[in-house]
Amino acid sequence: MKQFFKTVLAVICGIIILHVFMLVLGLAFMGAALAGSGKSTSLPKEGVLYIDMGEFSLGEQKTDAAPIDILQGNTGPVIGIWDAVQALNIAAKDPAVKYIYLFPEGASGGTATMQEFRTALDNCRKGGKAIVAKLTAPSNGALYLASAADKVYLSSYEGTTAFINGLSTQLVFYKDLLDKLGVNVQLIRHGKYKSAGEGYIKNAPSPENLEQNQVMVDGIWKSYASAIADSRGLSLEKFNELVDNLQLGFPEDLLNAGLVDGLVTTEEFKQKLTDLAVAKEYDDIKFIHFDKYVEAKVKDNLKSKKKIAIIYADGEIVDGTQKQQIAGTYFSKVIADVRKDSTIKAVVFRVNSPGGSVYASDQIKTEIDLLAKDKPVVASYGNYAASGGYWISNSCEKIFANPATLTGSIGVFSMIPDISGTIKDIAHLNIVSVNSNKHSDMMSMVSPLDEEETAFMQATIERIYEGFVNNVAKGRDLDPEFVDSIAQGRVWTGQDALEIGLVDELGTLEDALKYTVNLIEPGTDLSNWRIMSYPKPMTQMEMLMESLGKGNTAKANIFKGTPLEGPATTALRWVENWQKHPDTYLFARIPYDIIIK
Repeated sequence: MKQFFKTVLAVICGIIILHVFMLVLGLAFMGAALAGSGKSTSLPKEGVLYIDMGEFSLGEQKTDAAPIDILQGNTGPVIGIWDAVQALNIAAKDPAVKYIYLFPEGASGGTATMQEFRTALDNCRKGGKAIVAKLTAPSNGALYLASAADKVYLSSYEGTTAFINGLSTQLVFYKDLLDKLGVNVQLIRHGKYKSAGEGYIKNAPSPENLEQNQVMVDGIWKSYASAIADSRGLSLEKFNELVDNLQLGFPEDLLNAGLVDGLVTTEEFKQKLTDLAVAKEYDDIKFIHFDKYVEAKVKDNLKSKKKIAIIYADGEIVDGTQKQQIAGTYFSKVIADVRKDSTIKAVVFRVNSPGGSVYASDQIKTEIDLLAKDKPVVASYGNYAASGGYWISNSCEKIFANPATLTGSIGVFSMIPDISGTIKDIAHLNIVSVNSNKHSDMMSMVSPLDEEETAFMQATIERIYEGFVNNVAKGRDLDPEFVDSIAQGRVWTGQDALEIGLVDELGTLEDALKYTVNLIEPGTDLSNWRIMSYPKPMTQMEMLMESLGKGNTAKANIFKGTPLEGPATTALRWVENWQKHPDTYLFARIPYDIIIK
């Protein structure tokens, strides 16, 4: 009895300590928010706009650092791509900005995000603002951004090494590991290219999966390499020859190839910056950090009564009401609220999603179709608009995509883990099901599906696939048989998607916005419009509260950064969502998360 009371007291003390910790943490975030509010960012009267890509991340919307990131010391701001583009547009005409100093190493963002940012840099330069770039250890992504500059300099120090070696993606297969753990993943799908889940049932890629990955990597690399080659006066063939033969490893290699304009020490580069700024000394230069410039210069056009909206569909499509992903119920309400707002005249639907739940995807598409009956809806694709991401947006009036956007993936799959082997052979447990009906335990995960159950799941998949193909055919005004021929779960780059009719035009979010305002008022300038953003980014306190309310999915973070992160997250999310929707949890998703480094 004494031990019992000790245990109870320990639990009570633990609960009290947890609540005190949460109170202190909450007050800390509130204090930080209050301390930051009301402060205006002051900039020097004139100076050099310093863009250090390692100081911030580029995302879809501006967001505060997540609580867990703050605790880990990762407090770099996330700048929304539209805010970044606006800031560069402003800088191009700002006499207070003498020139731009770009340090492109350490960039964080997806393939299409980087394309949009580079396009904005290029437009800024063409608008008359000089850009100087400095490289110290150039990578594919760093050289890609730097090539938009007027002048590119590289460190001359011994030990400076370039990693310009093309793109690569690694496909991870877990079947051998799962076999040892006694886990049998039952994958049911439609689409010979639908590779999401393939890593759990095979130990090597199917020919179709290998083919689409090769085409995808080649397409993204071509769009990046072409931009570098064109900017530096090389042919694409010559640039690829240099890359293939590993002839871009040392500073003099890049100089001789014409990829940089000079090799410099730190002091030599400082002198170049000083001369360009027309300053006496380097220390006299006033540097304006890009995140501060964005904060000070990018403002909502409150004077304009003409409004359009950007609805950001950013993340994985899931069931429910959570705000940190594209949750079907919550997101449908966001769209409905925009539809009911008569002051908003048109919408740009910005999609950056690899897909997810079929149920949630159809919820969102239904609301988008209702919205399109009231006002024009134009789609703009970010890094991904694939599978469920394409499902929700293919019926928009016009679709813009970046060349490196991953889209299509018109296919469906379901994964049902069978852990009976784990339970029997590893845990040494025996589970006996007591059922009211023949198939009551078919989703229990403690026994494999039988033939009837597998046929039932396959029929469900076939029905959803047919519906997916038909809604794409209707949305894009294409023949269903043609859609089926380019579907089968295949992922396409934006460039390839344009050629087969899945998108209408290659262009950025800015291009989509300009097109949209001219639909309403031909000849109008985008600057005359007020652009509203939905949904509103979560505050740090909201992120904290939602994280604490999460179930099993959050636990997968213990595997973050390891090869097990993918399967751990998938398994835990599957269990969590299956408990909520056991009859509808089917997926329309791609398995890719691609970042250029």
